Amino acid sequence: MNKKDYINLAKRAANLQIKELKKINKVFNVSFIKAVDLILSCKGKVIFAGIGKSGLIARKISATFSSVGIPSFFCDPAQALHGDMGQIEKKDILIIFSYSGNTSELNNMLKYANRSRIKIIGVASKPDSLLLKASDIKLLLPKVKESDVTGVVPTSSTSITLLLGDCLATTVMHKRKFSKEKFKTFHPGGNIGNSLLLAKDIMVTGNKLPLINFKKTLSEALKVINQKKLGIVVIIKNKNIAGLVTDGDLRREMKFIARTKDLTKFMTKKPLMINESMPASKALAIMSERKITSLLVVSDKDYKKKNNIKLKGIIHIHELLKYGLK
Repeated sequence: MNKKDYINLAKRAANLQIKELKKINKVFNVSFIKAVDLILSCKGKVIFAGIGKSGLIARKISATFSSVGIPSFFCDPAQALHGDMGQIEKKDILIIFSYSGNTSELNNMLKYANRSRIKIIGVASKPDSLLLKASDIKLLLPKVKESDVTGVVPTSSTSITLLLGDCLATTVMHKRKFSKEKFKTFHPGGNIGNSLLLAKDIMVTGNKLPLINFKKTLSEALKVINQKKLGIVVIIKNKNIAGLVTDGDLRREMKFIARTKDLTKFMTKKPLMINESMPASKALAIMSERKITSLLVVSDKDYKKKNNIKLKGIIHIHELLKYGLK
């Protein structure tokens, strides 16, 4: 086979799946609305289940729900026969995936849920299947053509099942007013979490801030810079930001340090400031553009003011790099 045919075969499979996935719109009906309402009103956990490929999809959707703050876990129907069924309570809901809907391993889980009056959202492609007959809310998947050469290997069918699960999750997220800020709370680590960091999350605060009264001398300012190790000192007047002096500013004026008392003569009177809710990645971009290593952070409210601005923190390039921001 010509190796260029690999790409043609892959494109053919991809195009077939894309075409079949458009059938997802058939699922967005009254039953879908009821399923979303049931999830939103759930007082317990949203438990996902499935066997084989459907089980893998159920695990993924459960992980998505958990990642956005909706208590959820995957329960293997086969393992449930040996004690895991005890994890499911009356206040929980079950979302069970099975493309055929007739997987025998689901029988005991369905009987247990029905007997315990646990609500079931069934996802299957056969309306007369065992799963949908036992479900309180029935999400009927459309029949799709598989994209493999035999037309029988689960490909399009698993893709459309996954898509439905993601659509449930994103709809629930929207109704619960889920935000990037909340997402960051559940993802403190990793690339996604770091990309959502704000200036206030990593800024230096409190006793670590290099502050000095405007009446102090250049010599005293240099001591503060050496102690705090941020390369700058913020000049404060009446508890507000009066200006900024950098290590470079002082070293360029070394000949004046011994005799001058007028620190304000060498300060930058309108230093560059950012608001605390600015994405840390944007702060890094500003530093790179201006070729500086620190930025003053002020409150969102003070950021809009021209005078009497109080310092909340300082964001330093070393902190940004420590979090892997580039």
